[in-house]
Amino acid sequence: MPIRTCLGCGQQRPKRELVRIVVKEKILAVDEGARLPGRGAYLCHREECVDHLLKKRGRLSAALRASVPRDAEEGFLRRLGQAWGREE
Repeated sequence: MPIRTCLGCGQQRPKRELVRIVVKEKILAVDEGARLPGRGAYLCHREECVDHLLKKRGRLSAALRASVPRDAEEGFLRRLGQAWGREE
């Protein structure tokens, strides 16, 4: 079973327990089926992990090895955290 590390909290978990984030057509996107091509970054499905990642400015872009504008990265993460906060 593949193990991946959450960018937010740093915990290692089985890949199926994490959400994969990719750059698709120059836009950050959640790879729900974990089948999109390219480099992916992983994040726990928790609002706290999103909050931790927001404090580490530019970390998501660096992990994806893509130049994503800082405001686009922060906006994506804020929307993701808000959506996950409402689910729980």
